[in-house]
Amino acid sequence: MENFIDKLSNNQRKEMERQFEIYSTGVQEILPAIELKNKIAKSIFNEVPLKVKLGLDPSAPDVHLGHTVVLNKLKQFQDNGHIIQLIIGDFTGKIGDPTGKSAARKQLTDEEVKHNAKTYFEQFGKVLNTEKVELHYNSEWLSKLNLESIIHLAGSITVARLLERNDFSERYSSGKPISLHEFFYPLMQGYDSVALESDIELGGNDQHFNVLMGRHLQEHFGKEKQVVILLPLLEGLDGIEKMSKSKNNYIGVDEEPNEMFGKAMSVPDELMIKYFELATDLSLDEKKKINEDLEKGNLHPRDAKMLLSKTIVKMYHGIEASKRAEGNFKQIFQKGELPEDIPAIEWVGGDQIGIIDLLVELKLQTSKGESRKMIQNGGVRINGEKVTDIHENISVENEMVVQVGKRKFVKLKM
Repeated sequence: MENFIDKLSNNQRKEMERQFEIYSTGVQEILPAIELKNKIAKSIFNEVPLKVKLGLDPSAPDVHLGHTVVLNKLKQFQDNGHIIQLIIGDFTGKIGDPTGKSAARKQLTDEEVKHNAKTYFEQFGKVLNTEKVELHYNSEWLSKLNLESIIHLAGSITVARLLERNDFSERYSSGKPISLHEFFYPLMQGYDSVALESDIELGGNDQHFNVLMGRHLQEHFGKEKQVVILLPLLEGLDGIEKMSKSKNNYIGVDEEPNEMFGKAMSVPDELMIKYFELATDLSLDEKKKINEDLEKGNLHPRDAKMLLSKTIVKMYHGIEASKRAEGNFKQIFQKGELPEDIPAIEWVGGDQIGIIDLLVELKLQTSKGESRKMIQNGGVRINGEKVTDIHENISVENEMVVQVGKRKFVKLKM
């Protein structure tokens, strides 16, 4: 690639350095960093925006803060006028990404892919300006490949190279089956970059092999190679495992403000800076100031966590909802009072009901097993009184307040 850095004026070079600092902050790795600088320089010199790609495997419809790490980085590119290419893997989703899996992934149906993709895009609108996003489905080009084209594509990589992937090598060495179609997933994902002539591809650090495949295939097809930016994975509220709905350690972007605020307040102290860095839209200077103040003792960790919680709620629900959630949290946890805005539900059941059935009926718990466990752990209260008997029958009254855990409240209306 031609060197554009040396062609820049002093002001253009300052702009290049400004953008590079923004894009390189909070990332795991840039492959290679000098090429990213040169691509930014080329964009500035030619006044042509970069094409920044993110591939999405629509295997589940729910988006949590862990997913927004890469979205926040995309927004930085979007804020500087670059083109965001979101690729819905409707074709590759039917293969199933084998990354990190000890067995073949379930292949999705067309209906599942379309439903999940629609939900994804709606939730991504909370971070990105979706009106300025290029949305692609990779079936646009992958379904048109004939057998000859696929064989040519497969000829660009060796089996030995594919087996370098940890998940494949571990399954191979332990005698677990690997279906031939699974080898095609990284090839298909890489071909997306060829079809769209992407300049940059973003991904989590668990996608290292897949995103580098795009760079490899672009070179194979005689195109300018993309730069790869890998982002760290965000640990969940347990502080150990990657944020995941299945681990129940997540903050969902669609959760109501009080729940979101309360969950953010439970982020482990040692992860606060990482959450500020990866999961908020604060400026680079604001993040540096928070870090410095915490290190010098000028900012108490509790106050920092309040700021983190307010910032997260504001990003997804607005400033007024953030203020209300803060007030609600202080009222419950600092003053020991009931929140003012308890949601009211009209009760149409009988006058008597078992406590377990009541919790499930009110959708405060998803199952009788979860309800039983919550009661046994002392997490259920009726009008402020703790319920300890899983077999207790409740006399339903008007204005009765049912509380589950620290953040779920419901007021019954007869």
